[in-house]
Amino acid sequence: MNLFSLRRQAPSLDDLAFETHESATADGLNAERLMPSVERPQQVFVRGQGSWLWDSNDRAYLDFSQAGGANSLGHSPSALVKAIASQAQALINPGFNLHNRGMLSLAERLCASTSSDQAYLLNSGSEACEAAIKLARKWGQLYRGGASRIIVARQGCHGRSLATISASDSCNLHNRFAPLLPGFDLVPFNDLPALHAAVDAQTVAIMLEPIQSDAGVIPATEHYLKGVERLCRELGILLILDEVQTGIGRCGTLLAEQSYGVRADIVVLGKGLGGGVPLAALLARGKACCFDSGELGGTHHGNALMTAAGLVVLDSVQDRAFLEQIRDNGQHLREGLARLAHRYEHGELRGQGLFWGLTLSEDSAEAVVKAALHEGLLLNAPQANCLRFTPALTVSKANIDEMLLRLARAFSRVRTAQLQCRKGIAV
Repeated sequence: MNLFSLRRQAPSLDDLAFETHESATADGLNAERLMPSVERPQQVFVRGQGSWLWDSNDRAYLDFSQAGGANSLGHSPSALVKAIASQAQALINPGFNLHNRGMLSLAERLCASTSSDQAYLLNSGSEACEAAIKLARKWGQLYRGGASRIIVARQGCHGRSLATISASDSCNLHNRFAPLLPGFDLVPFNDLPALHAAVDAQTVAIMLEPIQSDAGVIPATEHYLKGVERLCRELGILLILDEVQTGIGRCGTLLAEQSYGVRADIVVLGKGLGGGVPLAALLARGKACCFDSGELGGTHHGNALMTAAGLVVLDSVQDRAFLEQIRDNGQHLREGLARLAHRYEHGELRGQGLFWGLTLSEDSAEAVVKAALHEGLLLNAPQANCLRFTPALTVSKANIDEMLLRLARAFSRVRTAQLQCRKGIAV
């Protein structure tokens, strides 16, 4: 079947205003019993393959969000499906307090591939960030006279991971610096003088995302990140990198730190590690490996089913040819997005590998996402004026070209609607 022939007919401009909060879904299921969390379109998705999803009406959608990058190998990759099915037949979860082969193998593989000394397996990036904070403070008790304060460098806001340390998870342009819980200091991202000024005797670590995802895919400059590492070494404090979004090949290297030429003391992984199932990891190096027995725990941590998925993902992303393909396809995506940005007079394009953010000329990201859905394209908008692209790491150039065609139609539709709206106001 030629997937590219499955484009939907262009709707009228009025369709851009479709509602996303009605109780009935597109196939008649009732959503009232589902507690509200985010706005969702009415489509109910029933199957996926690679870069494609199908809804209950058998309409095909090209997915360039992939669950925010969690589906690192795309939807239902055969190797992952086979590994999960085989593992489920043998053993799912023997219990956190017992060893299983997947737990031991994945920890060993992660340490060997990232030059880490210890690994701990969890369910989510949020949990892994919380564990990283706990580990840093344990290290502070042992090696820094009980220091416990953590400096968080961020551009506006972090995603679900570092948001766990914030008393307010509000993340918008009008609340760029939400208050943090006691024990944390917030400084602007990409600002070395601010970091230097914030560090004191009670500081135990600096924690940041190499690329600020929810702020609109804002990368650290190489000068900044190397400066942060140097500051940590000079002052004897820990560097914690939240690589929940950027790790596992997303930026064209196994870890984003490798592309910057830096080395953290603690690294947090999540999202893509499980290929779509809940799996995260905490990596520690050197003296940062200081947890004692009984200081970490979780019912599903390191269970056999999830770790089987993680091993399949690592099989792919540890392959040099696979990483080279990510960099090559990432360049193809960057060039295509740059052309569209120029044609439609949008703003800055930022990112690495297969992780990109495009700033729009106006706060029209929500409208573009809705228009793209009509075109059979799934996108994500972390900010009112920014689109985020996190396709499967297995995405093809043909998929990218098709995405660019559908995105161009979405841009045109939104522009037409904006012009008609302005004419109506003028009249």
